[in-house]
Amino acid sequence: MSEPPSPSSAKARRRGDLRVAAAVTFAAFGMLGMSFAAVPLYQMFCQATGFGGTPRINAVASGVRGERTMTVRFDANVGPGLDWSFEPEIAQMRLRTGETATVFYKVTNRSSHESVGMATYNVAPDAFGPWFNKISCFCFTEQTLGPGESMDMPVVFFLDPELEKSETMRNMQSVTLSYTFIAVKKKPPVTAAAQDLKPRL
Repeated sequence: MSEPPSPSSAKARRRGDLRVAAAVTFAAFGMLGMSFAAVPLYQMFCQATGFGGTPRINAVASGVRGERTMTVRFDANVGPGLDWSFEPEIAQMRLRTGETATVFYKVTNRSSHESVGMATYNVAPDAFGPWFNKISCFCFTEQTLGPGESMDMPVVFFLDPELEKSETMRNMQSVTLSYTFIAVKKKPPVTAAAQDLKPRL
């Protein structure tokens, strides 16, 4: 017959089990936290690198003018559940690389009630992502419009003249900047009755 485990080995086994349980719990909470952070981190990554056709964010204008002149087209879309009209002031422009341009988009709430929207964006072809630099725009900011209200929203941008050194960009002549407004559901206000239901410590 085998001898029963000694008290010291049993304690060691319990300590090992506790360490394993703690590690699994820590990993689970870590993965949960990363899942919440994944979307904003991915957005920041795309804006910093131009990945997936996401224009880069740049705080200042280019100090260099390039040699190429390219066509920039502007596109506007509205997602389901949002009764807004949305369009650029112009359909396209010719722009020299390194030159800063400003274009306005106009949005109008066609419904009879206040509504909230938020714009997402990208450029096509995707290869333009690293070279399309936005200095300011209205994307990823909630816009609230009353019934019949309109708003003009500017986009300030430039095409990085460094694109002229890229083999991928050698035969590219035009790029489309596309925005899509999506509906944002408003959270219902907290009523006094709901406040009374909250537990008091």
